[in-house]
Amino acid sequence: MRQANRVKVITVTGGKGGVGKSNVTLNMAVAMAAQGKRVLLLDADLGLANIDVMLGLRVQKNLSHVLSGECTLDDIIVEGPYGLMIIPATSGTQSMVELTPAQHAGLIRAFSDMKTTIDVLLVDTAAGISDMVLSFARAAQDILVVVCDEPTSITDAYALIKLLSREYGVFRFKVVANMVRSLREGQELFSKLTRVTDRFLDASLELVACIPYDNNVRQAVKKQKVIVDAFPKSPASLAFRALANKAAGWPTPHQPGGHLEFFIETLLNKPNVVQDTVSE
Repeated sequence: MRQANRVKVITVTGGKGGVGKSNVTLNMAVAMAAQGKRVLLLDADLGLANIDVMLGLRVQKNLSHVLSGECTLDDIIVEGPYGLMIIPATSGTQSMVELTPAQHAGLIRAFSDMKTTIDVLLVDTAAGISDMVLSFARAAQDILVVVCDEPTSITDAYALIKLLSREYGVFRFKVVANMVRSLREGQELFSKLTRVTDRFLDASLELVACIPYDNNVRQAVKKQKVIVDAFPKSPASLAFRALANKAAGWPTPHQPGGHLEFFIETLLNKPNVVQDTVSE
């Protein structure tokens, strides 16, 4: 049976490194996959990829091989927990960090050739405000900005939001307060950010999750597992699952509505044909 398969595209970013962005992305992805969703996680930190390392996966090929024309995106997919599909990037390769705008566009257009059927595409970006970070943020229907209670985290998140709103017309952002000691601390952290954005920017921010600081996160990382799998009843695990449930309910547009429309349109109009995915 063929029917429209509208793909939910969520980019997770943060401006600053060290805020737990990849951990948020990976736990969301695993939690959504455990719900039965067909989830594809793109590791878009092209110079310092770590999603495969966090899960202890053996990777034969990565995005560099796609860009060189050796293979397609479908060929490099590896399988994680609960059938989670992962597109790995490369680590320690300078050329991947310095892609040209044409290569950026080519990488995004490569999705038009994908045969693997997905429900959700989660993009884990690099830190900072590079062209690739901005490209994938603009291509998403929902942008999650991960912040923690550090002045530099707030400053860098603001810089990212400012650039996307003023230069690229992106006005809606969802915020994840990560590694907070309490719900109140998370709300206060969000307030610090909105006090600045409300004053200087035409942008709408929504606090969608407060992830508590949890020592089990570090233990899970050491085991090369995600906390939602290794410690399913821990406070952070419950918060990640709640975030995944909430994200699953975010509306998916019926037609492309802006940003990098060629990317969104390709995903929105892809026929829902069951294909064999390529595992490790």
